[in-house]
Amino acid sequence: MAEQPQPISPVKNFFAGGFGGVCLVFVGHPLDTIKVRLQTQPKPQPGQPPLYSGTFDCFRKTLVGEGVRGLYRGMAAPIIGVTPMFAVCFFGFGLGKRLQQRKPDDVLTYPQLFAAGMLSGVFTTVIMAPGERIKCLLQIQAATGETKYSGSLDCAKQLYREAGIRGVYKGTVLTLMRDVPASGMYFMTYEWLKNILTPEGKSVSDLSAPRILFAGGLAGIFNWAVAIPPDVLKSRFQTAPPGKYPNGFRDVLKELIREEGVASLYKGFTAVMIRAFPANAACFLGFEVAMKFLNWIVPGL
Repeated sequence: MAEQPQPISPVKNFFAGGFGGVCLVFVGHPLDTIKVRLQTQPKPQPGQPPLYSGTFDCFRKTLVGEGVRGLYRGMAAPIIGVTPMFAVCFFGFGLGKRLQQRKPDDVLTYPQLFAAGMLSGVFTTVIMAPGERIKCLLQIQAATGETKYSGSLDCAKQLYREAGIRGVYKGTVLTLMRDVPASGMYFMTYEWLKNILTPEGKSVSDLSAPRILFAGGLAGIFNWAVAIPPDVLKSRFQTAPPGKYPNGFRDVLKELIREEGVASLYKGFTAVMIRAFPANAACFLGFEVAMKFLNWIVPGL
């Protein structure tokens, strides 16, 4: 059984989650850029080396060619979207827990926490799908040398002009396939680790910052261990020219397996895992700090 602070407040989760999301983006975006470029790099011609030989080669080439700004390219879209996205994500988790409680002091099991986390993944897709689409397009355009979009807003306008709302939300099903199970794993792992790391006789709410960072970082790693294959498919699908994959993710999957093998589903694995720990550690620490602040100023909310 998982011990948790009572009562659960989805409203406080909403505001604290937004702050946690901002912390995550500032820490994690550079390696997210590397991940997307590795996942979407073109297949090399016979006898030619790939554009990037790995995570560190991609990092070096990006830094040398574009400077530090290149690592933060496309960050405006997730920053604009991340506050409401993580706010909705943590709100969904809080609501999912609340809906499964018969009484306010009920302690949820880990499967119930997993289910609450999956609900949060559904909630966030509405905001996540277009933000991810814009972010990926901006991240790869610098690597290809083309400058079709001047920024996040221009990218959104062009996508809408070319294909309407469907163009902006391209890849929504794959975003759901990635985020629903991954979010369940994310929150369940965090709650599990918090309980393990809480000294006997102490409350989970009194957990020290280093232990929160450790729990949050490992939760991020578990999250991405589930999310990487659908994330690779999503990145490919969202950055492909219109009409390339008429049957959606099935065509992307067939092409990847046929041309590059099963290992291609874990492209960017190193970049993802290097990013996952510090970014999610920062997210959960930001969330917990914000929750303590909210509990202090509005204890009855």
